[in-house]
Amino acid sequence: MSPLKITIRDAAMGPVLEIFGELDYDNASKLRELIPTIALRPGQRFILDLGGMEFCDSSGLSALIAAHNHAHAAQADIALAAVPAHTLRTLRIVGLDQIFPIHPETDTAPDS
Repeated sequence: MSPLKITIRDAAMGPVLEIFGELDYDNASKLRELIPTIALRPGQRFILDLGGMEFCDSSGLSALIAAHNHAHAAQADIALAAVPAHTLRTLRIVGLDQIFPIHPETDTAPDS
């Protein structure tokens, strides 16, 4: 079991939130509490880099949806990057791949 670690960095297109460890029932609230504190402007792109995420359960998916809603309310774009294969499979099963643009790496998420 890996503890959740979240880092935030600024990129040209907008903030990048890097998630490491397990995004599950025990710690998804940490992400849900952080999301509203991230300032977004209309037209920015909010990237969630999941490359270091080892596990994501339904509570984690709920936190990702909260990030989507936060970006939408700010009229900003949101995308997932470096999504691990096991999480990508789950996103596809529940249909979240239809609401999140998904990119292989953080650097490939377009600025448009």
